[in-house]
Amino acid sequence: MDTEVRRSGLSVTSPTLYPMASSSSKSSSERRRAPRTAKPRTPGGVIGGFLGAIVMSVVAGVLLTAAVTPVVAISGAAAKSAIEIFNDLPDHLNPGRLAQPSTLVATASDGTEIEFATFFAQNREMVGWDQISQYVKDAAVAVEDPRFYSHSGVDVLGLGRAVLGQATGQDSGGASTITMQYVRNVLVQEAEAIPDEAEREAAYNNAMRQDVDRKLQEIRYAVSIEKQYSKDEILLGYLNIALFGRTNYGIESAAQYYYGKSAADVTLAEAASLVAIVQNPSVLQIDLEQNIPNNQTRRDHILGKMLETGRITQTQYDEAIATPVTPNITPRPSGCATAESIGLGHFCNYVQLYIERDPSFGNDVSEREFNFLRGGMRIKTTIDLDIQAAGLAAMQAEVPPVMDGIDVGAASVSVEVGTGRVLGMVQNRSFSNDPAALDADPGLTAINYNTDNEYGGSNGFQVGSTFKALTLAEWINSGHSVREVVNANGRTVQYQSFKAECLGGVYGTGSFTFQNDQGRQHGNQTVLNVIANSINGGVVSMQQKMDLCSTFQTAQNLGVHRASDQPRDENGTIINPTLHQDPRDLTVVPAGVYAGTDEIAPITMATAFAAFAGGGMVCTPVPIDSITGPDGEDVPFTKSQCKNGVTPEVAAGVAYALEYTVNNGLARHARSAIGIPHLAKTGTTDDVVDNWTVGASTRVATATWVGNVTGKVSTQLFGGWTGLMIADQAIWPAMMDVADAKYGGEAFPPPPETATKQTLVTVPDVKGKSYEEASQMLTALGFSVSDGGTADSAVSAGMVSSTNPAAGEGAPQGADITIYRSNGSMSTIPEIPSGSDGNDAKAALNSAGFSSVTIGCKSGTGSAPNPGTKPFDSLDPPSGTEAIRTNQVRVIVDCT
Repeated sequence: MDTEVRRSGLSVTSPTLYPMASSSSKSSSERRRAPRTAKPRTPGGVIGGFLGAIVMSVVAGVLLTAAVTPVVAISGAAAKSAIEIFNDLPDHLNPGRLAQPSTLVATASDGTEIEFATFFAQNREMVGWDQISQYVKDAAVAVEDPRFYSHSGVDVLGLGRAVLGQATGQDSGGASTITMQYVRNVLVQEAEAIPDEAEREAAYNNAMRQDVDRKLQEIRYAVSIEKQYSKDEILLGYLNIALFGRTNYGIESAAQYYYGKSAADVTLAEAASLVAIVQNPSVLQIDLEQNIPNNQTRRDHILGKMLETGRITQTQYDEAIATPVTPNITPRPSGCATAESIGLGHFCNYVQLYIERDPSFGNDVSEREFNFLRGGMRIKTTIDLDIQAAGLAAMQAEVPPVMDGIDVGAASVSVEVGTGRVLGMVQNRSFSNDPAALDADPGLTAINYNTDNEYGGSNGFQVGSTFKALTLAEWINSGHSVREVVNANGRTVQYQSFKAECLGGVYGTGSFTFQNDQGRQHGNQTVLNVIANSINGGVVSMQQKMDLCSTFQTAQNLGVHRASDQPRDENGTIINPTLHQDPRDLTVVPAGVYAGTDEIAPITMATAFAAFAGGGMVCTPVPIDSITGPDGEDVPFTKSQCKNGVTPEVAAGVAYALEYTVNNGLARHARSAIGIPHLAKTGTTDDVVDNWTVGASTRVATATWVGNVTGKVSTQLFGGWTGLMIADQAIWPAMMDVADAKYGGEAFPPPPETATKQTLVTVPDVKGKSYEEASQMLTALGFSVSDGGTADSAVSAGMVSSTNPAAGEGAPQGADITIYRSNGSMSTIPEIPSGSDGNDAKAALNSAGFSSVTIGCKSGTGSAPNPGTKPFDSLDPPSGTEAIRTNQVRVIVDCT
């Protein structure tokens, strides 16, 4: 009796006897062939009804004769015609490669490979001849093809019995040998390996046709197969390809699923029970209790055949017959569910989506998924289990999956500097893509908070002040120094003050008002201090000296892009990822007010900061180290793409400032526990909705975010300065401490002189000029200006009297110069002509506006009753100095 050939999913290919598998739209449920009833004959067939019967009869006779004598003599026109028809059929069948599961692997510190997820549409594990119990082989031969080892691919006696049934449209069964069944299974698997659904369905239906054409073609292929392979190879191929119910293909997967053991270890009773399933899986698979009686009946029939053909003894038969069918169902999950048991669920899903978006695996997502599920690939991932474990422990300690009053979220990701390898990926909610589980447990999510939308469903988060590091990169790139001084106060600024060549020259019209953290005013600060202490006003001042478009271009050069809503081509590939070009993005702007702030994924920020630590080289993140196919061959995939995001000199300058931030600024929590140099920048959005720490050593970069998945609730409300708002300050070090211990790290390269130089500019003399004229002169030289109010001076009232620093002194470029205006209260003490006496001097001073003048004798010259008549000696204060006109001026005379 023919064993029914069925399909249930997906399939992949190698010119060996053991085919492969891939994906199908019907992968989750078993698909049967049409019932064994006659189909209406159509005149368009290759061979119709009785002609087909004649052909099959002649072929059967020829094959029988060939088995007896080496010379076949065919006489008669009908016989000759029939043989010609048979010989014209294709005779070459390449078995190809069967669908096999693809497996994700992580490598432990000791080199042990840990399989943490399996993906399949056909659960199949290919095994060799010695890995299958002899009981299984004997059972298959005894019930399916007792003369298997004596015929040449076609059982002539069985074929003869089928001829009349085929001619009359009735399938009497019994004609298909194991070789022919193997052929039919291969044809089905070839159909399943076609990515296009319509073509796949047509090929499947053609492989399953119940007519003479199909039987003759099977015969032709079977004869060809027998010439190429040994009997044992054919039987092994059959046992590896057959469907055993649901998505279980091949004897090894069947043994593991139904009895929880390998095919090598099954008992006689279990072997017969497994082989029984193949005839009609939906009726005989033993994971359904109602099927067990049917399976036992078929099993006992097989045991009888084995006894009848001398393959087992009477004692073995009796013992097996007395054994009830007792399955030990051991499902093999497909997908990332098992990965979550070791905290790798979201990383697993990231790898899966990475493959499904990789053109190396097909033309579109559907085809890539199809090949992934069929490919039998062993995918060695980049994940570092030690960093991952440390991140998970810290995450679980700091941020629960669910909190009342806030849709809390947290994520942290580590990438290797210079390679883009993803070493760690954790978040506060566990992974599940089971709708029922997601509905029941709010602590589960299918969204990966670490990645872009296309790699996990997240739309990213506002990055706050971490973006200041990108502004700093353009600051250094445009020739500025971190020692320049800028106005760091909160204030109202005009959009016109932001140069933006790509937007027509300036950003736009209007203004916006911003403030520093807690409304503090910081006056003038060096850029180094602005970055270290994340002072908004200073960063705005920096941007006013640069082109806004250039800043965003630098960010994009570093791989920074929005996590969602990116323009894509017809294949789904992002085209020119962009950021919103708004100067408010450069500061901690009110997150709920300014729509311009960009939502960016943590993995993107980690990638950008890795460039600062890696000489400017930005490498796209990649979760895969290598992929091998089922035969050990390398499978190509898209590896990390590295390019120069910024020059090494710019990267060194940024690293210098961000290392200073770790040692002296707001990122002190990012210091290494073992002294490895770190750079880092913190970030907080308005109302403390989002909190970030992003930083790196020269080996590993990590980005950590804690905040709102949805909504704008302040994290400060949950524990204040000891709670949720500083959770990132515990998670980031936990992962980096392990990274430091494993990967080490070197000192960052010294910054270029241009990035740290303190340029001194001579303050011009603006004395006597109007405030407006003096301000223009100073700002033209790059200084900022402050109004110091009025001061005592001999300059005309309202005009500039002095500056601080004073005229002629050197001041750092960008320093603030205070301008003082004269109140007109002073005059210059005049020169007294030679030969004058005291009274002459007093008169001259009175004439210059000094009203309080005294005359006295010079020390050591005695005294006089009328000193005004004595010769003039000097003045106090001296001539040429400025003095307040109401202050006393003393005339000194010689009273000798």
